[in-house]
This record gives sequence, structure tokens and C-alpha cells, in this order.
Amino acid sequence: MDVEGGGGGGGGAPPRGRNSWGWQKGTLLLAYQSFGVVYGDLCISPVYVYKNTFSGKLRLHEEDEEILGVLSLVFWSLTLIPLLKYIILVLGADDNGEGGTFALYSLLCRNSKMGLLNNMRANHGSLSAYNKEEPCKESRNSMLIKAFFEKHYSLRVVLLLFVLMGTSMVIGDGVLTPTMSVLAAVSGLRIKFPELHENYTVLLACVILIGLFALQHYGTRRVGFLFAPILISWLTCIGGIGIYNIIKWNPSVIRALSPYYIYNFFRKAGKDGWSSLGGIVLCLTGAEAMFADLGHFSKLSLRLGFTIVVYPCLVLAYMGEAAYLSKHREDLQSSFYKALPDRVFWPVLFIATLATAVGSQAIISATFSIISQCRALGCFPRIKVVHTSSHVHGQIYIPEVNWVLMSLCLAVTIGFRDTEMIGNAYGLAVILVMCATTCLMFLVITTVWNRWVVWAAAFTVVFGSVELLYLSACLAKVPHGGWLPLLLSLTTLLVMSTWHYGTAMKQQHEVQNKVCLDHFLGLSSGIGLVRVPGVGFVYSSTTNGVPPMFAHFVTNFPAFHRVLIFVSLQTLAVPKVSPEERFLVGRIGSPANRLFRCIVRYGYKEGRWDHFNFENQLLMKVVEFLRHQDGGGGGGGDRMSAAASGEDEAMSVIPATSSSGGSNQHAFDAGTTTSSCEIDATAGGGGRRKVRFDDDGGGGGEEEEEAAEVKELMEEKEAGVSYMIGHTCVFAHESSSAVKKFAVNVVYGFLRRNSRRPAVVLGIPHTSLIEVGMAYRV
Repeated sequence: MDVEGGGGGGGGAPPRGRNSWGWQKGTLLLAYQSFGVVYGDLCISPVYVYKNTFSGKLRLHEEDEEILGVLSLVFWSLTLIPLLKYIILVLGADDNGEGGTFALYSLLCRNSKMGLLNNMRANHGSLSAYNKEEPCKESRNSMLIKAFFEKHYSLRVVLLLFVLMGTSMVIGDGVLTPTMSVLAAVSGLRIKFPELHENYTVLLACVILIGLFALQHYGTRRVGFLFAPILISWLTCIGGIGIYNIIKWNPSVIRALSPYYIYNFFRKAGKDGWSSLGGIVLCLTGAEAMFADLGHFSKLSLRLGFTIVVYPCLVLAYMGEAAYLSKHREDLQSSFYKALPDRVFWPVLFIATLATAVGSQAIISATFSIISQCRALGCFPRIKVVHTSSHVHGQIYIPEVNWVLMSLCLAVTIGFRDTEMIGNAYGLAVILVMCATTCLMFLVITTVWNRWVVWAAAFTVVFGSVELLYLSACLAKVPHGGWLPLLLSLTTLLVMSTWHYGTAMKQQHEVQNKVCLDHFLGLSSGIGLVRVPGVGFVYSSTTNGVPPMFAHFVTNFPAFHRVLIFVSLQTLAVPKVSPEERFLVGRIGSPANRLFRCIVRYGYKEGRWDHFNFENQLLMKVVEFLRHQDGGGGGGGDRMSAAASGEDEAMSVIPATSSSGGSNQHAFDAGTTTSSCEIDATAGGGGRRKVRFDDDGGGGGEEEEEAAEVKELMEEKEAGVSYMIGHTCVFAHESSSAVKKFAVNVVYGFLRRNSRRPAVVLGIPHTSLIEVGMAYRV
């Protein structure tokens, strides 16, 4: 199984000794790449912040106090939210290197019973990677909060919907960020060519957007290397021009760093100043993307890049623009390009246009990451996820999402045309996501970090009060374009919540209607069951008992393979599962039945498999299980009892041997009996994989019986392999309410019919596939 490993967002302590320089070099390389992926949205905002801020009634206030007040608001907003909140604090709430709304949710679910996702109930407690630290003593406040959520089911529902809402807003940002950035940049052409018609700037913006989304299939790593020099050049330009404007026009603008000017601003501008916050909030765009893109890089690389380069250049850029405006108040509506010296206008315009593509890349990458997490956790329809890096498992590309985002961006660009209305929509989407993160951080600080509730309250009050102030101003602009992110997020929320609900109802029905083993074996003997040669893999979501789909198949066609392996794929509430702990293997019933169960565990950030290799690994794990079982578990896996299921079934964690990662031969010595079995499969790329099992030894009937069972397993594999999976239609019960019928029959049914089929997602060969039709009434 080829699951990408590595990299992610570790950010732990640097290693000592010989590898120290390699670690530092890797961190610097990630910091360099992050310029092309993470900060672009944040760094392009000087193009349109002042324009949008002074586009409303604030344009009537053009005195130095108002200009310096806006600069002071921008400076302290950048300091409090991106720097203090995200870079210093929120990045520390990573989920083993992964960031984003769902990462915070998975932290909460893994440390309490706040989660509602079915796959959150999977047993991840046995994973060693998440039990390295000694459990600390829970505080009284932590226990009270956990108990409160566990007691009230409705609160857990609200929490999940809140997380999905925040996720939907990030996806909405994926539409608005490219549109706003590109359109604002190309509008600079009209500074030099006032007679240029608006249609031409819109057309140019559409061409750039199409090119941007066409590049996405190359992956984050290649795009990061391509875009990083562009953004570094952009930051150099705006930082240098900012210093130039400060020195030339108004060096005293530096006094605006005092928060007194914020007070003075609201005292003079009053309600008009409050309304202008909807434009000032645009200086924070992209702050959430820094956290959401954490899985692509590391905490240290992001902190280095932001604090050393991004933050100082942005402050200088905003100060320089304010210094220019203090002497040229007539240029408030086009201050960024008017503040450029004539000799550098065209180079800066060219770099700005390229930098908008970089700015869009940050939120596009974040959108891919978050949708991939939602899909893995059962909150998004089945889509194709392409892993574009063999080193950093979080770098992905989703074709369907990419082209939908492109279509929506083009529609918004052509439909709105005006950056002022798009800015109104953009600001609301940005601040809603930040509010969601602040609320989730309160729960993380109290229940995961076990800090005093005073610290959590201080975090929430300090940052939440600032964000609520911005939110109130943005809500006032809902009639003037602010309705767009609400519409986008509500549509996405409907899709995600309905898919999760339909999937949960389907899995609940399967669990309730599973067939116990004794009943199944009795049924099989009563209908004259025939065992045909070969190995059968039965895929289902049930982890014990016989899936209703398979029982339905056997009652209609009383035959199945001599060796049967029930396979259940689980996505746990962790980013990644180590290969050593991926497989849980157990026997169902007596050895004569030749029935096995294999639970394959993944993290929500992991890719799946090369199917040919996966099939071989499954068979290898079954063979290893037989040896561990007959040897009393010696040298083998941890045992997990399934007594709760009502069956005599014990499952073992089968570790990955040192050779299983890349060697072509695996040998097991178990006595004096000699038998030789070989797994041989041709991969899609034309290469051959051979796995050989040798037994040299003797000394007992158990070893001989074991060798015979292994030999029979391999012989049945050579006879042929088939794959069985359910083709399930879910319908609401006739007595259900109209709302449930609409959600399940119409919305979920539409999504199920238009998403990728499970067999396609699993990569099952079509010629070996058996689909069993089932209809569930839920």
C-alpha cells in the first residue's frame, strides 16, 4: 500500500548531531515554499484595503486623523489577529501537524465525547503515536465542559454544524479570494489608461483565473517553487516602496502605531468609522489560510516566514500608502497605484498581477485540504483526491473541486465586476471563519490543553471582541454583496450536512441489520451452501457480524469463495496512522470456515492505496495473523477482543515488518515443516511484485496445520480473486417527515448518484467486481 508519509506540520524540537543541519535546511526550504502557497492572500491585500475602506461614507472624512486612524487600525489588526492569534497561538493547536477547522474538531473528538461523526467512534486509543505523552490530570473545568456536552446531544449537533459552517466559509473564501485579488490587480491598468473599458479588465481577469486553476494539477510543491520568487519579489517591492513613500511624503506617519489614533478615529468618524471596518477587515484575509495550510508545511517554517519577512513588509506597505494619502487625499479611490513612482509603475503592476495568482493559491490549497478532510470523515461526497507529493502527505489536488471553484470565480468576476461589492462579500466570509476558530479554540484550551478557563476566556474575549466588532460592520453590508458568501456557505453546509446525515443513517441501518455468525452459518447449512474456489474480499462498513449485503447475496445465490475476507475501511479522528498499526486482522468462527476479518485504519489526511499492492498486503497480513495466532502472539501484534459484538472473534494489530515497505521477498521461519507459497501480481505500471512465504521447520501438528492453511490460502488466491461491495440506495421511510424525505430522497439521492462510485474510489478491477443491490428504508 502506497501511502504518502512524512512531512506535514511537525514543528517539534530540532534533532541534534549530524542531522541538525539537514533539519534546518529542510525548515528553510519549507519556509521558502510557504511564500508561494500560504501568504499570498495576506500580502496582496494592500492593493485594495484603503480603496474599500474609503469607498463608503468615510470618504467624507479625509483629514489626517482619519487616515492615521485607519493605518492604526490596520497595524493593530495585523498584530493581534495574524501575528498573535494565528502565528503564536493557534498554530500550537495543530492535530499532529495538521491545521484547519476539522483539525480542531478532531482534537476535541479524540479527547472527549463531543464528536458526532460515526468514524470518530473507531478505536484510535490503541495507536501509539497518540499516546506518547503521559496523560495529565484533568482540571475541574475541563471535566465539567466535557460532561456538559456529553449530556446534551443537541449541543454536539450544534458543535458539528458550527464546524461545518466554518468549513463552508473557508470554501466560500476559495471563490472570493481569487476573484477579488485578480480583479483588484488588473484594475491598475485604468490608472494609466482611464478610457479603457471595464469589459477589458474583466476579460483579462478571467484569463488569469483560468490560467491559475489550470496550474493546480502540478501540485502544491511545484506551484510553491514557481510562485515563491514572485511573492518574495512582491514583498520586496511593497516594502521598499513603503519606505520610499514614508521618507518622501510624511515620516511622522509612524506615530499612527499608537492605539490612541484608533480612539481618535472613532471619536471623529463616529458611525461612519464603524461602517468602514468592513473594508479594514480585508487586511486580515488569508490569516485563516495560514492555519489551514499547516499540513503542507511546518509550524516553525510558517512562523519564520511570517515574522521575519511578511509582517514587516506589510506594515511598511500600509504605512507608506498612508503617508502618500496624507498629502494626496484626492487619490483615496486608487491610492495604491497612484502611490507608485512612475519609473516602477509597470514592473510593479506586472508583479502585482502575478502576485494575485499567488494570493489565490493560499486559499485554493486550504480549500483542497479541508474538503479532503471532510470527505475522509464522511461529510462530503466521494471525489477524487490526487496526492501530488511523495514526501508531504498533505499536498493534494482535487480535480472536481478545482473546476467548480474556477467556474464560480468566473461567474462572480463577470457578474459583480466591482471590487467594492466583492469586498463586502469577502470581508464577511473572512471574519466568520475567524469567529468559528476562536470559539473552537476556547474548547481546545480548556478540554485538550487543560488550561484554566480564565486563560480560555481571555483568549476568547480579546480576539472575539475584535472579530465581533468587524463582524457587526460586515453584517450591515449583506444587502450590498455580503449575501454572496452566506449563499455559498449555506449551499455547501446543506451538501455536507445532508451527506453526513444520509451516510450515518445508512451505516446505522447496516449495524442494526447485521447477521450474527451463528445465524449465518445455520442459514448457510440450511440452503445447501456451495464453496467455490478462490478468495473473496467483501467490503462493508460493519466491523463485526456479517454485513446485511452479504447475507442478502447468499440467500439469493447460495455460494461464496472458500476463503472469505471481510474488509472494513475506517478513517479515524487522527491525521495519520502508522503502517505498523494500520491492519487489524481476526478470524471469524472456527478455522474450518476460512472466514477472516480485516479492519484497515487510515487518518483523515492520508491517501488510500495502489489496489494491487493493497490486495497483496491484505493476504500477507492474514498469513502473519495465522502465525501470530498459532504462536500465541509471539513477536506479533496487540490483541483486541471483539467480545462486545457477541462473537468469538479476537483481532490482532499486525505490524509492518522491516521488509514489507519495499522488499520483494518476505520469509517466515516456523519450525521444520517446509512449504513454499508465493504471491505474484502485476501492477498497473507493468512491474511485478512477488512475495514469498517459506516454512522450514517442523516439530508439531500445529505448525503442520498452520502451513497447510497458509498453503491453501495461496492456492485459493491463484484460483482467482473477487470483490464484493454493496450498491445501496437509501430512502426515507414512508412515515418520515417531509423534511427528512426531501433531505434523504432528493438531496442525498442526488449527491449519491453524482458522486464517485465506491468501487471506483477503492480502485477495484471492474472485471472482478460483484455489486449487490440493496435498498434501505431509514
